[in-house]
Amino acid sequence: MVRATKPSQQSEDGAERVQKILARAGLASRREAEDWIRAGRVTINGTPATLGSKAQGSDQLRLDGRLVHKAPTNRAATWICHRSPGENLMQPGAEQDDATDGRNAVSQRLSRRVGRRYIAISPMPRIDGGMELLTSDGALAAKLQRAVRAMPIEFSLRIRGELLPDQLEGIMEGALDSGERLQVTACEPTGGESSNRWYKVLTIGANGRELRSLIERQGATVSRVLRVTMGGLGLERTLARGQVRQLLDHEIDALLHVDAPMPADSPAPDQ
Repeated sequence: MVRATKPSQQSEDGAERVQKILARAGLASRREAEDWIRAGRVTINGTPATLGSKAQGSDQLRLDGRLVHKAPTNRAATWICHRSPGENLMQPGAEQDDATDGRNAVSQRLSRRVGRRYIAISPMPRIDGGMELLTSDGALAAKLQRAVRAMPIEFSLRIRGELLPDQLEGIMEGALDSGERLQVTACEPTGGESSNRWYKVLTIGANGRELRSLIERQGATVSRVLRVTMGGLGLERTLARGQVRQLLDHEIDALLHVDAPMPADSPAPDQ
């Protein structure tokens, strides 16, 4: 039996606010965690937590009587995924626009500790694929969502036929129907066969939906868009379609530095 003691004081080293711990553990957003605290569902060493409460590693933090472990500081619950076009990214109930069916979702291959939820970083449209990032660390997800808009991002684009000079010029200009403008730094042919042609498109901060819209605005028929790199992180050749792996600390740190160089050895798209 655990003896009830007072919650850790805010001045103690290493202590964090309870709602932040719950969010980092992937159990809820901070706002949801605050609602749980107000409802009396969270305790620290047997004492009901308040919105100002903090806890540290030695404390017994519980949600509805169940022990909650703090999210590891090495961000182990952050993943790079190689998603096939048309494959579901999130499970049913996840707050993603393209998650209409969660059967065989990529997120189901990740660590499924009870209560774990994952957040997608700038997810690709379901029709497309390539590199996806998922994390259970809410604070990290917010930082990455902000950073991604300034990251160098590479896509492999497959279209029917070849792009004409005026189409290439329109792509480089980056003008969208919305009036916004994508920053496109390169659009280069990389081969192809029959009626399909592949292009490498380098952008700053573009997402898959914006890029597809830009290409189609030029009158080209897009059959596939694959994201290959984000910031200093790319899909290595050993990570086959459908596979996932956890990111290392230095890889996450590289993503948070938006001017990190893009990897030179990126995989060729499947023909």
